[in-house]
Amino acid sequence: MMRPTAWWRLAIIGVVAGFFSGLFGVGGGVLIVPLLIMLAHFDQRRASGTSLTAILPTAIAGAAGYAVRGEIDLIAAICVAGGAVGGSFVGAWLLHRIPQRVLRWIFVAFLVLMAARMALSVPDRGAEIELGIASVLALAGLGLLTGVLSGLLGVGGGVIVVPVLIVLFGMGDLVAKGTSLLMMIPISVTGTVANVRRGNSDVRAAVILGLLAVPASLAGVAVATTVPPQLGAILFAVLLLFTAVQLGARALRTRGCL
Repeated sequence: MMRPTAWWRLAIIGVVAGFFSGLFGVGGGVLIVPLLIMLAHFDQRRASGTSLTAILPTAIAGAAGYAVRGEIDLIAAICVAGGAVGGSFVGAWLLHRIPQRVLRWIFVAFLVLMAARMALSVPDRGAEIELGIASVLALAGLGLLTGVLSGLLGVGGGVIVVPVLIVLFGMGDLVAKGTSLLMMIPISVTGTVANVRRGNSDVRAAVILGLLAVPASLAGVAVATTVPPQLGAILFAVLLLFTAVQLGARALRTRGCL
């Protein structure tokens, strides 16, 4: 049984992660995992599994918040989600078969590059993707890559999908965030089932995180719609750099492992 103070820590983590999930269109795992480790003393595996379970209600609430404002591309979300679900299984299969050290540093470089590109760009809030065979295949490929990297490195899909949709596909920032949250729902479901079966998720902790994260996520969505596109891009760039620092620190701690 957790001490009462631990429940307060989980509540704080849920509110913080939920708000930034809605604000940036990410699942919140990039914040939940390190905060669970630092504040609630979870180990890395249990923190990752619990985070993925808690992300499900957060993603649903955030996606609903963007949907009521018409800020979701349903077809794009389906394409990315389809690729990501398949990619997550590939990533899990490759987890113990390929060296992760080099891959992790390559991904850190990618995040820094995307952060620089986001900070220097002004997203067109009304831009949309023209869907055709080529774009549908490209979106599915983005999802596949996202799923593989999520399975291999334990990163959330939002930190990949949102900047790529904005920078490479030219999607508006709010639509990219709403689309990202929607595509996370099926990934969270499949990942949660797998983690619960393996005993890698603290369901009670995830319920507390999720319940507190839902209203905070809706508040984050409301704030996101009032933030100017350029400022939103800069703030997202800061999130990408924060993620890169996390991954870089993890790579340094495990530099002796392949």
